[in-house]
Amino acid sequence: MLKKIARSIDRSFAFIEDWTLFITVSVALITAMANVILRKTTSTYNLYWSDEVVRKGVYISTYIGCIAAIRGRSLIRIDALPQIFPILKKPLTLLSHLTVLIFSGAMIWLGGMMTNQAYHDEYLKTVSLQIPEWIFYLVLPVMGAMMFVRTLIVMVEDWRGESATAKNDGEES
Repeated sequence: MLKKIARSIDRSFAFIEDWTLFITVSVALITAMANVILRKTTSTYNLYWSDEVVRKGVYISTYIGCIAAIRGRSLIRIDALPQIFPILKKPLTLLSHLTVLIFSGAMIWLGGMMTNQAYHDEYLKTVSLQIPEWIFYLVLPVMGAMMFVRTLIVMVEDWRGESATAKNDGEES
């Protein structure tokens, strides 16, 4: 039962991550390309807000990419020592997971405080598009919560000896 819930959360998070990254990067890329084409082909037209869209796209994709990196087990970690001393693999992996849990907890706490503060500041808006900044600050606690849950799932998988690629083998959806 718990395994099915974890798999359901994992699939839901993967869907959210993949589509958020796809849409965010696509919008940023299309906006940047449109602005470059307009600047190079005309002398009077440009998208004055394109830089802001690209910056916010990079911001969002960076934080959502952190969650996807945990799923792919490609977050930064100490990997030279376990290759030399294989006995250190499990303790260093546990240390890595605990560090991510602490980081994600800080993102939830501090990101929540920043989001709340920005929400109550009616003048805090993006320069060009006048979008309330609290919407972008909201990425921090959401990302922290998703990182925390995904790290717990990965920790359980590591503890049980399951691999990320063999997740769906032998189970019905």
